[in-house]
Amino acid sequence: MDEILELLEQNAKMTPEDIAKVTDKKVDRIKKAIKKYEEAGVIVRYKTVINKDLLKSDSEEIRALIEVNVVPQKNKGFDYLAEKIYRFPEVVSCYLLSGTYDLLLTVCGKDIHTISNFVAEKLAPMEGVSGTVTHILLKKYKEDGDILEQVERDKRIAITY
Repeated sequence: MDEILELLEQNAKMTPEDIAKVTDKKVDRIKKAIKKYEEAGVIVRYKTVINKDLLKSDSEEIRALIEVNVVPQKNKGFDYLAEKIYRFPEVVSCYLLSGTYDLLLTVCGKDIHTISNFVAEKLAPMEGVSGTVTHILLKKYKEDGDILEQVERDKRIAITY
């Protein structure tokens, strides 16, 4: 992968000037490359990773991982069903997998009932969906390579007899 992309992936707040210093390239060249990547859809968007567990909020959300088995329709394949599924607003991410299940979804809802209603009323009844398994996320330790919670280690000396 291009060095510019690697730097932006690590820190989206880097300016073209910052990148130019690190790469020893001219700022104008960096700006042109970034613009080209944005226009081509290589850079989809810039993102901030937020540790929502540290926010004290009344509007907490539940996340679930849902494994989905599908029966692809003739001449349409997995992509057709995946698109129908990832278009639901509850679906945060959708992946095609090898192995036991075909698709892996990350789904968000305001509570467990929202998640279960999504599965029971929208996902499971879809033509082509032959089975689902839902896993509720209890706690996130690391996301997209970022450790979300620094665990303070016990500094006491262990005493043994």
